[in-house]
Parts: sequence; structure tokens; C-alpha cells
Amino acid sequence: MLVAVLATLLVLLIVTAGIGVWTVQRSFPTTSGTLTVPGLTQPVAVARDAAGIPQITADNAHDLFYAQGFVHSQDRFWEMDFRRHVTSGRLSEMFGASQVGTDSFIRTLGWRTIAEAEVAMLDPETLGYYQAYADGVNAYLGSRSGADLSLEYAVLGLQNSEYQPERWTPADSVAWLKAMAWDLRSNLEDEIDRALLAAALPPADVALLHPGYPFASHPTIVGGAVAPAAAPASVDVSPLPVEGSDPAEAPNAAAAPDASETPDASETPDASGALAQPDALASLAALKENLAALPELLGPAGNEIGSNSWVASGALTASGAPLLANDPHLGAVMPSVWYQMGLRCSEISDACPFDVAGYSFSGLPGIIIGHNDTIAWGLTNLGPDVADLFLERVGPDGYELDGAVQPLTVHTETIKVAGGEPVKLEIRSTARGPLVSDITPQFTSIAEDYPGASRQPAGEYALSLQWTALVPGQTPSAVFAINKARNWDEFRAGARLFEVPSQNLIYADVTGNIGYQAPGRIPIRSAGDGTLPLPGWTSANGWVGEIPFEQLPSVYNPPSGLIVTANNSAVGPDFPQMITQDWDLGYRAQQISGRLAAELAAGTKFTPTSMASIQADNFNANAAALAPVLAALPLRPEAAEAQRLLANWDYSDDVDSAASAYFNMIWRQLLAAMFHDKLPEGTWPAGGDRWFGVVGGLLEQPDSPWWTNERLGISGRDAMLTYAAEEAWAEGVQELGNDPRRWEWGDLHTLTLTNASFGESGIAAIEWLFNRGPFPVAGGSSVVNAVGWDATTGYTVDWVPSMRMVVSLADFDDSTWVNLTGASGHAFNPHYDDQAPLWQKHKTRPWAFTPDAVRDSTHDVLKLEPAQ
Repeated sequence: MLVAVLATLLVLLIVTAGIGVWTVQRSFPTTSGTLTVPGLTQPVAVARDAAGIPQITADNAHDLFYAQGFVHSQDRFWEMDFRRHVTSGRLSEMFGASQVGTDSFIRTLGWRTIAEAEVAMLDPETLGYYQAYADGVNAYLGSRSGADLSLEYAVLGLQNSEYQPERWTPADSVAWLKAMAWDLRSNLEDEIDRALLAAALPPADVALLHPGYPFASHPTIVGGAVAPAAAPASVDVSPLPVEGSDPAEAPNAAAAPDASETPDASETPDASGALAQPDALASLAALKENLAALPELLGPAGNEIGSNSWVASGALTASGAPLLANDPHLGAVMPSVWYQMGLRCSEISDACPFDVAGYSFSGLPGIIIGHNDTIAWGLTNLGPDVADLFLERVGPDGYELDGAVQPLTVHTETIKVAGGEPVKLEIRSTARGPLVSDITPQFTSIAEDYPGASRQPAGEYALSLQWTALVPGQTPSAVFAINKARNWDEFRAGARLFEVPSQNLIYADVTGNIGYQAPGRIPIRSAGDGTLPLPGWTSANGWVGEIPFEQLPSVYNPPSGLIVTANNSAVGPDFPQMITQDWDLGYRAQQISGRLAAELAAGTKFTPTSMASIQADNFNANAAALAPVLAALPLRPEAAEAQRLLANWDYSDDVDSAASAYFNMIWRQLLAAMFHDKLPEGTWPAGGDRWFGVVGGLLEQPDSPWWTNERLGISGRDAMLTYAAEEAWAEGVQELGNDPRRWEWGDLHTLTLTNASFGESGIAAIEWLFNRGPFPVAGGSSVVNAVGWDATTGYTVDWVPSMRMVVSLADFDDSTWVNLTGASGHAFNPHYDDQAPLWQKHKTRPWAFTPDAVRDSTHDVLKLEPAQ
């Protein structure tokens, strides 16, 4: 993220001891005593425990969120400032010309503009919460500047000495929800991937490489679940009817319009064929690279950004009350994307209804995941298909739709560049959305190659992006509605507002109820299934509505007493609306369901400890299918020494497992040998659930051509597997030594906690300041302990369970939680990474909630006093 000048200056600074202990520590927050701050109406108490996690108590809602903004700024202001520059397309103002491309993409999508529109839509009470939060941030900014705010400002000052943070606004908070939506946008990369594959392979092979959900063997969340044999019978839950209607009459209240009402698309060429031309393919690949290059504030995009959550009713727990577990899988950033805290009104009333604790986002008021004094909730990504690409015919006067020219919306923005000249950016949009191909110069080739290849008129062609998050919505209000909900009906009312990104919401309450609700704006398409780009010049292709909230998947108190969500299909194959074709394939959901079923079959009641143990499950379903075949192969004697590791392996990716190390090296070698020579480079397999399904399906086809590699002289399944096993042996000897019994998965599979702004400079001195690790870790891709890695680059960790929590509805103080890093965003602060060793070893911390428990766990108390 930094230019060479900054890197050089920083190295010189460190060599000359320009950054000393005082510079590092001067930004550490005041956590005890009394501070007078302008803008408060009454005193506020901020109690921090041994891990620096704050619990804020205030007499009114204004002061509560004011104090939250102040405390977030104490620990994480650099993170907040960096994020708002990302979400507004203004990174170039901080880091210079290297970030113009990123800013151009973000501005083309218009995150900040949408955020400002959403702020304008807020009701007065909710707007008051956001403004109080912003006032608290600004109160902190009024007391500090530069390196007093964070060490990063001392480093940034070497390159950009003129930079000063601006005052915080409600739109700065709301824009973060756009980043959250973008990183959880589901299958846009899959859509591009299919288009790239379609140019090189027949449709049957494209389908094989994007397998559908295995409904016969893996569970769905509500409808048509396949339960393990030992599990309680699951309930088949059809979509909720429209309230007040006959269920039999309302399976699909939002059907697509009659075909007579839209133009006939039968003679319209598929845009994927147009995009299959060589230059156009290069353009699509460039778009995919641009997407990958955007700052990943939550983590790498795609199906691997998932999560686990499940809830058990009191009938199945030792306490007799529900238990709820959640561990979102996001990027391994430093500090963690989450900030733990509690928000309590000293007296609960209609004017001040908050008594809530859990995981917040710095920069955003409220609690995203957690519990209040009555209910608990968790989130996983539903993953609906909410973004489509359309190939547009564009001319000097506009774009074509149904034979007529429609005007493009065109505006120009100026990108300010630190140390450079401003850059003008022209942004063009159709009614569907912005022309994202304008950002990528290679797309100009479409105008040259597409017409002749597709028998379409000559002219300019471009790609537009339609995405639900580009329409202002109500999500900024959903956080507060859920935070103060007291029962299932109020929770669902809050969920109704949670429009973007669509999430799986699980629920439990102190009266013993459990539930699941899928909210969100999910489009209904007049043609296609969202898996490939379509021509945009006909309204026969497009979105014609959204699935009504009443028809989204939901279940309340299922007879099984269990609800499991792990990004698996939410519904069965007969669900009347298309949510997505790109579900996670359900390996994690199957293992969680199996673990829960096994405990029940043994007569065991669930406890917080047993729930947490499932979060640490390292079982690799891919290994269970593939390792027995590998163990039976006739390998060379030296490789057979490692092969013996697989014979009695329990298929768990434990940190000290030699068999796991060997298997995962085989897996990486196998993917490369099977697919790299056959597929375009940008579509090479990263591993994970999709490729578990692909290779697992081919195991029963030993003569499939996918087992052939002519360049390597390999033909047939066993020959391919033998090659991969022997190559993995050689890799293991080179990387881990001659004795395979001493190999350990954690020696290959390491986690480096990487600062989102400075952590990938390529300069060791910079990275040493802000990054932590590497840590040897267990787990893997598409296992419950989803410490994932990308087979195209190596074994180092890309995404992780970003936090873990188990909530006891019998006694909130019996709940447990842990963060990936720590409360502080200040490098070298004791709480910068103090929870990382606990997280690494699957340990958790007590979660004090009641006033007595908070008081007993308090180490520091800061009193915030209003100015007289």
C-alpha cells in the first residue's frame, strides 16, 4: 500500500532510532481516572477487564453511543480512518498515486454516495445515535493529533506530512456497511470464472467444475435437511407464507412477469459467448484481478468467506436453556475486524433501551453479533446471488435497451492525490448500475472483437454491474432494532431491515425459544440464473423484483431442537425462488450436524464447553474420501514411508499432524497436475469445498480425461494420484526434512496477522512494526475450524474464524468469547495481540455481562465527565 519513498524513509527512521519507545507509547489510551469531554450530558463509566475489553454504562442513549465513539477512537482510530478512506475512494489522499486505481473502482461503485443517501433516510432517533457516536469520535480527535492518535500517523507523516484526519460524520459509519456488503457479495467471482471457463471448455465440463449442492447427502438449514443417522429427526420447513394468507396459496407470491410482458430473448446471443473472444477474455480476467486487488477489509471474497453458527434448544442442554455458538470466517487482519464491548443503560427505559454486549465494528455504533439481557443472535453469510454483470451496447448518445437508446448517467469526480496532481474520473452508469469495465482499459477490446464474433452490430460494448447494495436501504437501522429486541417478533422486525448483506440470523432467548431468519434483498430474475453475464440490451434479461421478506427462509422452534448454519444451502431444491446457484457445498454443516448428533446419541447434554469443542473440529472430509485411495497406491519405497502416515490417520488437520502435512501437500500437487494445464490461469483451483466436490465426484470415474496430463505423461486416476503423492513426498523432504514422522501441519500452515494498511509493504522493518506471527495453526479450508489457505499460492493462512463465541441463555456470565487479536489497534500495546495465543490454542475467555460480574472482572475504570 505504500510507495518506495515511504519504505525507504521508514527504514532510515528506524535505523536512526527516530521511532522510540515514547513515540510508540504516546498514542496508548487513558483507561483509568477521569476525563472531561465536551458534548456529554451526564457522567459515563468505562470499565475495562484484564484484556482491555470495555463495558460502557451511561444514563441515556446519547451518552452511551457518544462514549462508544470515544472508546472506539481510543483503541482503533487509525483503523477507522483508513476504512473510511477506503469506503469513500480517498486512499490516494493518504498514500499517493499508487491508490488511484482502488479509489477509481470504489468511486465507480459509489459506496460513499449510497451511504450519504442512507443517512438521509434515517429516522430522527437512529440518526441521533449515529450523530452521538460521531460526536464522541470528534471529541477524541479534539484531544489528540498525529502520532498521539496512533503510531501509523508517525509513519504516514514521513511520506505525507500534511495529512490531518477530518471530523467524523454519520456517513463515515454507514459507508462501512457497504464494505461489509462488498466483501460478502457472494458469487460475482464465480460468474466471471464461469465465463472464462466457458471459452475453453464445453458446458458439461463447466458444470462439472462448478458442482451443484449435494442435497442428497448434506444438510440444508430449513427445508429438506438430510440429518445424520444418529441425529434427531429434522423438520421440513417450507417458506413462510405471506402473513394472513393461506399457506397453500402463497408458495411464490413474487413470480416473474408473464412472458408476454417482456421482449422475447430466445434469439438474443448469450453474452458469455461474446465474452469468449480472446481480448474480451483478457478483459474479464483483468476485472477479476481488479476485484482481487481491492482492499479486503473483511477477507478474500468468495465462498471461503463463510462462518459457522448453530443453536440448541434447552431440551438438549445441561442447563435446560438454549446455547448459541458463532464463529465468522473472515480475513486474518491486524487488528481483528471485531471489537468486543458492552453497552448498558444504567436504567432500561423506552428512551434508553440498551443492555447489550458482543462484537462491534470500530467506526460503527451498536453491537453486530452478541446478546442483550433477553436474546442472543449470531450471523453467517447467506450468500445469495445479489450481483450480476450485463454486457451493454454503448454509443455516443447512450446505451441500447429494447431497440431504443437510453441516456447514460454521467458524472465526473476528482481524486486528490498526496504528492501528485488530482485525477479526473468519469463515471458512467446505466439504469442497472455502473459501467465497471470503464475502470479496466482492456475492455475497449470488446468493441473490436465482439460484433464479428456474435453477429451483433458494431460499436462500443461495456460491462455494467447490478448489485443490491447500490440502492439505498435500511440496514443502518437494523443494528439498533436487533440490539434492543426482546422477543422473536421484535428480532424478526429488526431482521427485516437487514437488507444488505443478506445473512443467516440465528436466535435464542431466555424463555427457551430458538429460531432462524434469512433477511435481505434478493433479486428475482426474468431470465438466467445469475451464473453468467447476460446481454443488457433487452429487458428480457434483468431483475423484476425481490423475494418478499415473508417468503425468505425461516424457522422457529423446530422439533429437532437444533438449527445449524455454515453457508450451506438454506433451503431444499424445491424452494420456489432462486437464492443462488453457488452455495457452500455443506461439508462444514455436515460435520457440525454429525458432531451434535453423536453427542445426543451418546446421551450427552450440550454445555458451553462442548459447543466450543465443536468450533475446534479439524476433521477434513476431503481427506476422508481421498486418503484411503492414496494409502492403497503402489508408491516408490521412499515415498511409501510417508504414505504409511495415511493408513491410520483420523483425517484431522491437527497442528502437529504429520499425516495432515503430507495429505495437504498431496492435495496441492494434485490440483496443480489435474487442472493447471487445462484451465486459464485465473481459474486455477484454490481448494476448498468446490474442489472437494469436483475431485470427489471424479474418484468414481478413474478413466475420466481429467485424470490425464499429457505434458507430464499421466493417464488415469491412479497414475495421477501416484504422481501427486510422490511429488508431495519430495516437497516434504525439501520443506520439512527426511523423516516424515516428524513433519507437522503447523510447520507449513502458518498464520501471520497482517495490518490492513501497512502490513504488506514488502519492507521487513515496516511489517515488523505492525504484523504479528507467524503462528503455527491447525484447521484448513472447508473444515469446521476454517483456517483456510489458497492452493494456488501455498499453505499460509488467508481466512480464519475471526472470533469465537458461545452464549448461554441460562446464565449470560457462563458465556465465553475470544477475539483473533486483541482490543487495541496500537502496535506494542499489551492488548494488541494478547488474545491471539488463546485463539491459536482454541481457548476462550469468560464473558462477564451482569453488573456484578463486570464489577468483579474490572481492572481499570475511566470516568468520562461532561464539560461544565
